[in-house]
Amino acid sequence: MTRANTRANSVKTTHAAGATSLIQHIQVLVIGSGFSGIALGRALKKSRFTDFLILERASEVGGVWQSNTYPGCRCDVPSHLYSFSFAPNPDWSSTYSPQPEIQAYLGRCLDRFGLRPHVRTGVEVQQARWDDEDQLWHVTTSTGQWTAQVLVSAVGPLTEPKLPDVSGIDRFRGKVMHSARWDHAHDLNDERVASIGTGASAIQYVPEIADHVGRLYVFQRSAPWITPHDKRAITEAERARFRARPRRQRAERAKAYLAKELLVLGFAKRPRLMHVLERVARRHLAHQVEDPSLRRALTPDFTLGCKRVVPSNAWYPALQKPNVELVPQALGEIREHSVIDAEGVEREVDTIIFGTGFHVTDIPFAAKVRGRDGELLSTAWAGSPRAYLGVSVPGFPNFFMFLGPNSGLGHSSMVYMIEAQAEHVKNAIRALEVSGSTSIEVDRQTHDAYNTDLDRKLAKSVWELGGCRTFYRDANGRNATIYPDWTFRFRRQAVRWKPEAYHLAAGPHTIDRQPTATVDAS
Repeated sequence: MTRANTRANSVKTTHAAGATSLIQHIQVLVIGSGFSGIALGRALKKSRFTDFLILERASEVGGVWQSNTYPGCRCDVPSHLYSFSFAPNPDWSSTYSPQPEIQAYLGRCLDRFGLRPHVRTGVEVQQARWDDEDQLWHVTTSTGQWTAQVLVSAVGPLTEPKLPDVSGIDRFRGKVMHSARWDHAHDLNDERVASIGTGASAIQYVPEIADHVGRLYVFQRSAPWITPHDKRAITEAERARFRARPRRQRAERAKAYLAKELLVLGFAKRPRLMHVLERVARRHLAHQVEDPSLRRALTPDFTLGCKRVVPSNAWYPALQKPNVELVPQALGEIREHSVIDAEGVEREVDTIIFGTGFHVTDIPFAAKVRGRDGELLSTAWAGSPRAYLGVSVPGFPNFFMFLGPNSGLGHSSMVYMIEAQAEHVKNAIRALEVSGSTSIEVDRQTHDAYNTDLDRKLAKSVWELGGCRTFYRDANGRNATIYPDWTFRFRRQAVRWKPEAYHLAAGPHTIDRQPTATVDAS
């Protein structure tokens, strides 16, 4: 890879109001050390590009798998698929890997690909702005100032916990925690606990804590679809075969991918097909819940797939334990020692656990990034995030995202999407280098046409026609989360570099220069 405009890890001194401050420079600054940050770091190093840094605000790497440590936390995508294709792990203990194993796997990937020297932990990005004069990003962090030619957000959508808009949270005298900020030092034994929400996290931690608490109230605003879980332990003999014959593991990954990909037919092409899976879920409910009134309360009123589908064999049994009560109401109010449901019924509790998800469509990092005209990314989006391939936005040169708008999935592995986006971002950085340009920015017509096509496909999907309220929708009611098509189509579009999709500039006033050399997409 050729080098242009390089100031590798240089340090410059500026003087302001009599003070001296150090501003460090790096060509590529990556925010986040989860799957996305590691995938991009590996892609850059493979291309012999080493002038990059990965900043992580936590004390350890791992992204969502570092911050989510609640009891029972595990991935609900098959282990062989929810891992890098270029770094298979033959030693998964289960067909669905638990959180500690995933975090350990990511740590090994950092070591395997020589990324540890590029990582700085305990560094939080506070704001970033593009300077059109010097063609650089100016980034303020908790430990100092940086400039970078390219800024990459790899923070992911499951980063900032979301609390419900309910009065009284600050008044509560007991313990309050979110599932993504679990306090393991707090003893739940014999406590009266209110668990708010019935999403993927709650469906995993509720069965784990039910036998330890004194009383557990599970608040359900709407019933989720639960399917049977085929999780099982992977035997030592199987692991030995995977180690000896990696092709076997690749075949397992391919089978898992194809099985998940077939769901696109129902999710995005013909939503009526979801009724086939609905019958499976209904039988699962009927088999595990005998009480007719409880079964009615646990039966969703929307098409399966409209919200995230969660597999579990433990959820329904947990709700029928003698110390557990399903509250089929939203949370209405919180008082000093109690919670009030939407019908006004009060229950005294010692601890409140929020399993209420994350700020997904109202992306918090967007309120920290200012583009060419000084406009915040959150302002430019005006409540409806959009991006080209979930990666790039007009008006924000040299800025890329991972798992941005409409690159999420309702059926398969996000790691597959991450790998495709890593190749795309790497190729954009290479185009910038090869051309000798100082900035690269997605073409607005390309961006708009891409999103128009997404909206057309979404209109025919179960997410639009399934009759549910979901976190997939943004403040304006648009589904800004899901990619509504075959994932192999996304990968092909992301990996094949199209120079016409981007404008390259050799300065702040030349925005149409195309690269003078072909960029190899391999």
